[in-house]
Amino acid sequence: MTIAPTATASSAAAPANPLGSLSSNFGNFLSLLMTQLKNQDPTSPLDTNQFTSQLVQFSSVEQQINTNTSLTKLIELTQTGSLLQSSAMVGKTVAVQSDQLVVQNGTAGLRFTTPTAEPVEISITNAAGKKLLDTTVPAASGPNTWTWNGKDAAGNTVPDGLYAVSVQAAGASGTAAAVPFTVVGTATGVTSQNNTVQLRIGALSVGFEAVRSVGN
Repeated sequence: MTIAPTATASSAAAPANPLGSLSSNFGNFLSLLMTQLKNQDPTSPLDTNQFTSQLVQFSSVEQQINTNTSLTKLIELTQTGSLLQSSAMVGKTVAVQSDQLVVQNGTAGLRFTTPTAEPVEISITNAAGKKLLDTTVPAASGPNTWTWNGKDAAGNTVPDGLYAVSVQAAGASGTAAAVPFTVVGTATGVTSQNNTVQLRIGALSVGFEAVRSVGN
């Protein structure tokens, strides 16, 4: 009955930093090697091949620690550089790949492209899954821009935040087909989370791989 708690306590006591654990093992290895050399039998010294093998292991562990340390510093420098560069986007209009429309100051927008001039249906739902708006807009052939005034079908103004959005076109066959789109908003900040840089657009947070364009 006491085995499980003991194992849990042992796991909790384990070093959280893998590099720290590796360094600790490196120190233990060096200590054991020196102890072995001090206490070897002078009449029967350590076998040369075995000693060489241990030295190779010693060198390998040392190189791995140095490599991990260098990679950690490189990641930190890269993240710092990314934060500085991406901060230039703050205050600019950006288009990002997302299925969530972000309402800022009562308005939101999206961009989409259709191969032909045709009606396109845009649906918006809230976080609870309730449909707020279902509207049809005449799309021109090529790039299109649509702006939402932040009002639902009943004319009520919705609060700023995130809303699920879908864009569909009937097409020549009459079967509804999803139309690729990007959501448009004003960049409001940049954050670093879990070793990745995130761009914030009001309540929306996306990775920089989702950014499709940056305007003024």
